[in-house]
Amino acid sequence: MSTLFSRNFIRFTTLSLIQVFLLQNVGYYNLSTPYLYILFVLLLPIKTSNWLVFTLAFISGFTIDAFYDTFGLHTTACVILAFVRIIFISLTIQQEKYEAGQPPSLAVMGFRWFFVYVTVLTIIHHSVLFLFETFRFSDFAYTLLRIILSSLFTIILIFTYEYIFYYKKVR
Repeated sequence: MSTLFSRNFIRFTTLSLIQVFLLQNVGYYNLSTPYLYILFVLLLPIKTSNWLVFTLAFISGFTIDAFYDTFGLHTTACVILAFVRIIFISLTIQQEKYEAGQPPSLAVMGFRWFFVYVTVLTIIHHSVLFLFETFRFSDFAYTLLRIILSSLFTIILIFTYEYIFYYKKVR
């Protein structure tokens, strides 16, 4: 259990630091901004209790809000991400088949399931984040473009992260 805690704590710290110090300054004219920190919520173990998933998502979003000065936007998006994650996992996999500490990662779940999982949850997170940030319909086309481009950039970074650590496990 302590290995599981330490692994997730290191993942949370690493992804938060990468987001705050590196990815905050990366983007393309505010159209494409990657949010790699959501990978922490996505890779929480399959059998994690719901209250813990919500708590960790809240902490993750709150941490990013503290550095971005966004007053709860990331917290809201992460809590909704946690809610959709719980529903998605309960609808698509049989949790009894997996061990207690197994994350829904590329190595465990396979490419097809993981691609759908990451794509759906990333688009939902980014939609909530950008729609609440804009909060008007006059900029709907611009907001939609931001959602698509940022989701694409984030998904590419997530798969890059997964392939780096997936191949490390295989070797």
